[in-house]
Amino acid sequence: MNKTIIASALLLSLGVVGCQHSSSDKSSQVKPDVQTASIASAVNHSWTQAALNEFAQKLDVTYRMVSNVPDEACSEAQKDQRCFIAEIDFTSTDNINDTNWSIFYSQMRPVQDVLTPEFAITRVQGDLHQISPTDQFTGFKAGETKTLGFRGELWQLSETDPMPNYYIVVEGLTPAIITSTQVSIDAETGMEQRPYVEAFTDAKRQYRRTDKDQLVWAKAEVLFETNQQVSLNNQVIDNRIIPTPASVNVTSTDKPVDLAQGINVLYNQVKPSSVAAALNRLSRLGVKASDSGIKLSLNTVNDINVPESYQLAVAKDEIVISASDEAGFSYGIASIAALITPDDLSLNTLEIKDSPRYDFRGMHVDVARNFHSKQMILDLIDQMAAYKLNKLHLHMADDEGWRLEIDGLPELTDIGSKRCHDLTETTCLIPQLGSGPFADSKVNGFYSKADYIEILQYATARQVEVIPSMDMPGHSRAAIKSMEARYRKLMAAGNEAAANEYLLSDANDKTVYSSVQYYSDNTLNVCMESTFHFVDKVISEIAKLHQQANHPLHRYHIGADETAGAWKQSPQCLTFVANNDKGVTSVDDLGAYFIERLSNSLAAKGIEPAGWSDGMSHTNPANMPAKSQSNIWDVISHDGYRLAHKQANLGWDAVLSTPEVLYFDFPYEADPKEHGYYWAGRAQNSQKIFNFMPDNLPANAEQWQDIEGNSFTADDTVKKDETGKVISGPLQQGKGFSGIQGQLWSETVRSDDVAEYMIYPRVLMLAEKAWHQADWEVPYQYSGAVYDANSGFFTSELRAKQQQQWNELANTLGQKEFAKLDKANIAYRLPTVGAKVINGKLHTNIAFPGLQIEYRDQRGVWTLFKQPVEVTGEVEVRTISPDGNRKGRSLSLSNR
Repeated sequence: MNKTIIASALLLSLGVVGCQHSSSDKSSQVKPDVQTASIASAVNHSWTQAALNEFAQKLDVTYRMVSNVPDEACSEAQKDQRCFIAEIDFTSTDNINDTNWSIFYSQMRPVQDVLTPEFAITRVQGDLHQISPTDQFTGFKAGETKTLGFRGELWQLSETDPMPNYYIVVEGLTPAIITSTQVSIDAETGMEQRPYVEAFTDAKRQYRRTDKDQLVWAKAEVLFETNQQVSLNNQVIDNRIIPTPASVNVTSTDKPVDLAQGINVLYNQVKPSSVAAALNRLSRLGVKASDSGIKLSLNTVNDINVPESYQLAVAKDEIVISASDEAGFSYGIASIAALITPDDLSLNTLEIKDSPRYDFRGMHVDVARNFHSKQMILDLIDQMAAYKLNKLHLHMADDEGWRLEIDGLPELTDIGSKRCHDLTETTCLIPQLGSGPFADSKVNGFYSKADYIEILQYATARQVEVIPSMDMPGHSRAAIKSMEARYRKLMAAGNEAAANEYLLSDANDKTVYSSVQYYSDNTLNVCMESTFHFVDKVISEIAKLHQQANHPLHRYHIGADETAGAWKQSPQCLTFVANNDKGVTSVDDLGAYFIERLSNSLAAKGIEPAGWSDGMSHTNPANMPAKSQSNIWDVISHDGYRLAHKQANLGWDAVLSTPEVLYFDFPYEADPKEHGYYWAGRAQNSQKIFNFMPDNLPANAEQWQDIEGNSFTADDTVKKDETGKVISGPLQQGKGFSGIQGQLWSETVRSDDVAEYMIYPRVLMLAEKAWHQADWEVPYQYSGAVYDANSGFFTSELRAKQQQQWNELANTLGQKEFAKLDKANIAYRLPTVGAKVINGKLHTNIAFPGLQIEYRDQRGVWTLFKQPVEVTGEVEVRTISPDGNRKGRSLSLSNR
């Protein structure tokens, strides 16, 4: 790591910014960065390393969100825009008059104006910003607080938005992290805390998005009313399985089958290795293999025509699973595990016939933005198999990191897998997302070839297909910078041919653009043959790893999303457009050209291409392989069902990845303390996922609101342009979606524990929707219809069924499944507690009945809540995990 930085390299030129999404916001034009005061000239000062470290340890930093109200936050010239004002307080314990320092930090939303003349803020690249003293800086005085106020784009609605690890840089010294800006870990919840962020207190100024925002902050009293819909029921869980089977016929109610004696497995023609993982999970829950146990017979049958289907018959003296493939047998065993609890291993006699709703039942995990360990991925695969999910979409390369070792291209991981304060990006990528200045940060890392092979083999044993993804041509900054470093190294060695072999950028490209995460240099140059040589090299090496693992590479996810208007002034591209035989006549066609060319290259190798729907929509379907996958991530309340129908009607494998219900990096509840981005939704709890009607996207307008809590209309009728050409319309008869996929993007997810908090228990309801079609879902109308809160297709009878079934599943989670997650050491989210003081007594409830609740009032002792109790003053409530080892985030309410 290069820890010695020349001061002139710190003062980088300002970038130009464009629109934002991110797995963040997708639409909203922003202006170039603004710097309101000149940066002070550096003065000679002999900081010592010890003095710099001490200053960083003692400097107190507080980040405060002031207002999202446009009338308060926007300037006179911006009244029709969306702005926020925030402040950063600096309190020093010493007198510091020097101006030869800079503080670098991650600012998710770009700064428009600095409101304090003593400081300037420069955006370096992406979210990395530099704070510098101006010529009006009067120095830090001991015990005095200096406040840096600034205006930013759009809004900040979460206490987790301000990224950690601010660090101070002085020429010639090792950067020093400002201690007060580091995260802490709550000892009881295990979650990251941001002690440098001032708590939100003003719902109107800090948590409202616009003046039309009706979303209610999910405080304890609000949750209390919401949780009235569910109630404790010990009876409904006995025969309940997640995900729900197609049919269950219970033939006893006294639970006569006792698995405490173990099971004696008769494999017959079934390979023991194919069900070993499922049996191991049963064993962890207490059902051991035993010659004296009840007989479990695995019978291969040929009359089950739907892949992954199974039949389960539980009798007093024998259990029989019938299936035609390995997945069917594993899922039958998973259903046995679902019927028991760790403290009750007895079953009723019953018969189950079961088949999956969708072929594609997936979970996507982004390990590029912030790295997640191999063990976390293995644990996820284990739980996916337990709940009958079968596709792991592993997103391993993006702007902020490259996470897979590629044979022959060591720079991808030597440089692209870590972020540190090397602004030349010779040894690492520049810091992003609060990663800090040092390469040993836990957000850095990669999977070795051996690691990846282990992941693949682990997945194979659990009937999970791994779909690798290295995002291209946008979202490719890690690859571009790694290959530029390779180029410089080989050119210095005099090997020009090798230097150019995998180069991804045109040094003479003067195009000015900004990606959705504010990068101006993150898009592969698709006019250079070296780019395609690189892509082919990467995919070939990944395919070799799959071959070594005996886990064939059936799908490769290109990404293909959010290309930011690159190439327009690239000499390479201008020459290519003028002289090519590929049918490309404009630079505007280059994105489609890349996707089409790469997709056909993959298809020629027997690999199905996949991409995100925005990029796939730019292609000419006639130029694409007939078998292509598109992940639909358009927002339903913004007419996203139209593109979903259009791509499904092409006959592609259209996989729903709908943000406002399937993005697990969004908050669970409408609370600024909850982790996550929120550009399409601010309250995505497990019940919302259960309520999702994936086969009738527009019908969800009858039960959902938009991001601001307002009703919306979904018009699913034929739409024509001014010439009469049909531009969108309903699904065609016989066409539909091939599956659904949950997404965890990791910009704000910095640790394995936070990742598991965001994934679980939502992933269990993802499995429910992917496997089982509920009888309350509104049938799709192929003739077209208009849906809103009053259209009436989702009848009161259907709503009652929905609520009844949710109550059963909520009880099953609270009384059975969380205890199993405890045994697997999964750091799932415990729900926040509903509470209300009525006539001086505390009343509580919980989203998942069966979980225990604790409270404490001004006496300060946590006490188990058993019944309404008198309390005084401020009261806190929280839930505890079934094993008692973890606590949920507490909420406060008052009895004053």
